[in-house]
Amino acid sequence: MTPSLPRLTSAPSAVEHIKPGQRVFIGTACATPHGLVRALEARRPTPPDVELFHFLTSGLAPPGELYESRFRHRVFYVGSDVAPLVKSGAAEYVPISLVQVPELVANGRIRADVALIQVSPPDASGMVSLGISVDIVMAILATAGTIIAEVNPNMPRTCGESRIALDRIAHVVSVDTPITEYRHPSADDVAQQIARYVAEIIEDGATLQVDLGRIPNEALKYLTTRKDLGIHSNVISDGVLDLVARGTITGARKSLHPGKIVTSFAIGTKRLYDFLDNNEAVHFHPIEYVADPAVVAQNHKMVSLTQAFAIDLTGQVCADQFEGSFYGGVSTIPDFHRGAIRSAGGKSIVCIRSTTEDGQHSRIRFQLLPGEGVALARTDVHYVVSEFGIAYLFGKTIQERALALIEIAHPNFREELLAKAKAAHLVKAEQKLPSQRPYMVEEERTVLTKDGKTLRVRPARASDAMGLKDLFHTLSSNDVYTRFFRRMAFLSYQDAQRLCNVDFEQDVAFVAVEGPRDHEIIVGTGAYFLNPTTNFAEVAYMIAPSWQSKGVGGVLQTRLREFAVSRRVKGFIAEVLRTNTKMLSLARAAGDDVKEQDDGESCYITTTF
Repeated sequence: MTPSLPRLTSAPSAVEHIKPGQRVFIGTACATPHGLVRALEARRPTPPDVELFHFLTSGLAPPGELYESRFRHRVFYVGSDVAPLVKSGAAEYVPISLVQVPELVANGRIRADVALIQVSPPDASGMVSLGISVDIVMAILATAGTIIAEVNPNMPRTCGESRIALDRIAHVVSVDTPITEYRHPSADDVAQQIARYVAEIIEDGATLQVDLGRIPNEALKYLTTRKDLGIHSNVISDGVLDLVARGTITGARKSLHPGKIVTSFAIGTKRLYDFLDNNEAVHFHPIEYVADPAVVAQNHKMVSLTQAFAIDLTGQVCADQFEGSFYGGVSTIPDFHRGAIRSAGGKSIVCIRSTTEDGQHSRIRFQLLPGEGVALARTDVHYVVSEFGIAYLFGKTIQERALALIEIAHPNFREELLAKAKAAHLVKAEQKLPSQRPYMVEEERTVLTKDGKTLRVRPARASDAMGLKDLFHTLSSNDVYTRFFRRMAFLSYQDAQRLCNVDFEQDVAFVAVEGPRDHEIIVGTGAYFLNPTTNFAEVAYMIAPSWQSKGVGGVLQTRLREFAVSRRVKGFIAEVLRTNTKMLSLARAAGDDVKEQDDGESCYITTTF
C-alpha cells in the first residue's frame, strides 16, 4: 500500500462510482488494469447498460481460461482475450484506424464517461506516467468524465508524452503486481523463412515499424548485420532489445527524432519494461502522432511491416479476419503503409503464410472470401512476402500482380489459382508455372562489374518476362542475330517465358539487375538447358549493349556454373557464331577442360567441370 496517495480506495469501492448506462474505457494491452476489471465484473448487482470499450487488452482471464463478461464490449482490436466474446456476439468489433479514434473522442462520437487505467507512482512534481500504454489512452483521458487508476510501482516511468497529473485521477487504487508479460510464440520453419526474406529487403539506415504478429517480430532476428536502424512504430516488444544491445538499432540516420526509439505502446517481458524505465532514448507519443501518415513519411527509408491473414490476386489485404472469425484489427496498418510509401526510399511490406495452419486452404486467394474485409487497399502495397518468395506489386498492372502473387503461393494451389486467373483474363492464356519450389533468395549474389558498378544476380522468375522483352529491344540487329541465330523484330512472350519461367531442375536461368528491388532493370540474363541423357547443359546469354565488355557475361557464367556444379551437372555446351568474338572468349573461359568443334559458321565449345 502507498498511504500517501490521495483519494485512495479499494478496487470494489472505486468501481461503485460507475453508473448505469455509462461508457467505460479499459486501458491497453499489458497495461490493462486487471484488478479494476475484475472488481467491475464482480460487482453486484451488475449496473445495467454499461458498455466497456477498448483497444487491445491482455490478461483479462487467467491463462487457459475464457474471459466471460457481464457487460457488452466494443473493441477496436480483437485479441485472444475477447475473440470468443466477439464470436458469440457479446462483443462488437469496430473496424477503424486507431489514428481516427482520438478525433471521434474529441467530437463526442465516442463517449468516455469513465476510464480505467494503470499508471506509475507520482514523481516529485505530482505527475504519473502512463508507462507502456499511451496509444489512444491520452486522447480518452482528455475527455473522460471520471478517471480511475491503479497505481503500480512496477509500471515503468516512460519518457515522451506519457505523463498526466495525479490530481486528474478521481479514484486511486494502489496495487503492487507484476506488469503483464507477453512473449511471442516460437516461430516455426514457415515464419522463419518469411522472416529471412523480409530481412533481405531491409537496408542499412532504415526506420522500422514492426506491427503485432509473430512474423514481423521474427524478422528482427535476421537484421543483426544491418547498420544504424531506427524505430518509429506503433508498438515495440522484446525484439528490439538485442538489436539495441548489438548496436544495430541506433537511430543515427533517422530524419525524424534522430537517436530516439519512437513508439506508442509496448508489450513484452520485464526485461523490456526495465529497459524502458526512465530511458530518454525511448519516447512514447499518442497514436494519432506516431501513426499519422504525414509524420511517418518524414522518416527516410521508412519500412512498414505487417502480417496479413489473406490477400487476393489484385493485392487487397485482409488483416482482421482469421479462419472465418474476426481476429486482429485495422489498427494502424493503413496509416503506416501510406506513410511508408510516401517516405523517401520507404517500403511497405506485407507478410503472409501461404496456407492456413492445416495446409488445406491458400491464404493467397483468387478473391477474398465473403466477410474478409480489406484492411489495406491494393494501392498501398509494395512487397508481399510468403515462405515461397517475394512479390513486388507497387505500380504493377493487375495482370503483373496476379502472376507475381501466384508465384509465391503454395505449390499445391498454384495451378488452381492460375486456372482461375486465366478464366478471369488476369494472366495470359498460355501462361505456365513449371517451377514448384520457393524463390531461392539464398542464390542471390551482389557483384561488382569491371567499372565498379553494383549488380544483383538472382534467380529468374516468370514475372521477369516483360523485363526480358525490354532488354531485347536494347539489342542491335547484329546482337539479336548472334544471340538467336535468326533475325527477329521482337521477343515473343513465349520466348521470354522460356528464358525466365524455368523449373530450376533441368532448365535454369539467372538475371543480372541494376537498381533496388522496387525498381529493378534487367541488364543481362544467362540460362542453361540440361540434356538429361548426356548431363551436359546448353548455355545462352543476353547482355544489354551498354553493359557489354564490363564483365556481366562472366558474372552470369560464374553464377550458372556454381549452380550447375552444386547439382552435379557434367558441363556446359555453348553454340557460338564464329563472328561473335566476345561470346567465344566468354565460353572459352568457362573452365579449364574446354574443347571446340567447328560447324561452319558456328563453333561448339564444350566445358567439362
